[in-house]
Amino acid sequence: MRDSNLPGAEVLKALLEPLLEDFQYWFARSRKFLETEQISFMSEQDKSDLLLRIQQAQDELNTAKMMFSATDGQVGIEMATIKPWHELVTECWNVALRFHKEKDV
Repeated sequence: MRDSNLPGAEVLKALLEPLLEDFQYWFARSRKFLETEQISFMSEQDKSDLLLRIQQAQDELNTAKMMFSATDGQVGIEMATIKPWHELVTECWNVALRFHKEKDV
């Protein structure tokens, strides 16, 4: 049985816990932005598709957080799971950036 006081376990928890919180924050913020703003450069279908992908990522994230909590931070998350979340957050940032640039013009 593994000792939960091992430095590797502490590092995993110290890095992964805030990362999951960041994803949760950015998905919630992006979802609110898409649900409340009129975005002239996005079709309703594109906006709906992006919202759906955010909702799916939030569901995946919630599952990952539950597993992480249930194992007291002893379980990691594969990069194959995290990478699409990062790409989605980046896509949302780009939409918001373009929205604010066009709004300021």
